[in-house]
Amino acid sequence: MNVLRIFIFCLLATFAVSAPAQNANLAAEPAIPTVTFDCSWDQATPQKFTITVQSSGSAKYISSSPSKPADANGVQDEEYAVEFTASEAGREKIFRLAQESGYFNGDFEFKHRVANTGKKTLTFADATRHFQTTYNHSENKPIAELTAIFQGISDTIQHGRKLQFLRRFDKLGLEAELKGMEGEAASHFLVELQIIAPLLKNIAEDPAILNIARQRAKNLLAKIGHE
Repeated sequence: MNVLRIFIFCLLATFAVSAPAQNANLAAEPAIPTVTFDCSWDQATPQKFTITVQSSGSAKYISSSPSKPADANGVQDEEYAVEFTASEAGREKIFRLAQESGYFNGDFEFKHRVANTGKKTLTFADATRHFQTTYNHSENKPIAELTAIFQGISDTIQHGRKLQFLRRFDKLGLEAELKGMEGEAASHFLVELQIIAPLLKNIAEDPAILNIARQRAKNLLAKIGHE
């Protein structure tokens, strides 16, 4: 009888110790389904960026270039962060593609030799799942589409960052930047343009900016239904 009591006591003690650790692991996962894309490539600008999108549409972008040399004035490129709301269509597409890829539970790396375009990691997490895959290049259609989407979001935000700089220090340079953006938008290389819509609207309405640049800003706004 004493042996049985000791066994039961030890079993309960073991459960009491292990249960909090298991609960802590579950608590670490987000309650809202989340897709995260990380990209790291020293030859690119920015060298690193991370985009996190929740199923609610809340999203965040963080970029940095930690090993990029300082500019002529000795200024180092600092971390850049933007919070935004993904469009409904964009959010739905991201999570549909995540589902089609099995929520990134697998190896999606293209097995043949291709040029290095950076280390990319896709992560899916919710209250019960956490899957992650890392690759340089993938021929898997959902993974390839997600890669293009997230790189397009980064390009859009970085163009917005450049527009802010030009508007402040080189208004004459805005027209060339906006012209390049028109070409990229036409080729579907820019994604979630609504992120920088307020900036484009300010440029389009600023009489201190050349009319041709203002018109190009209006053309970009028209693509997302803002005129």
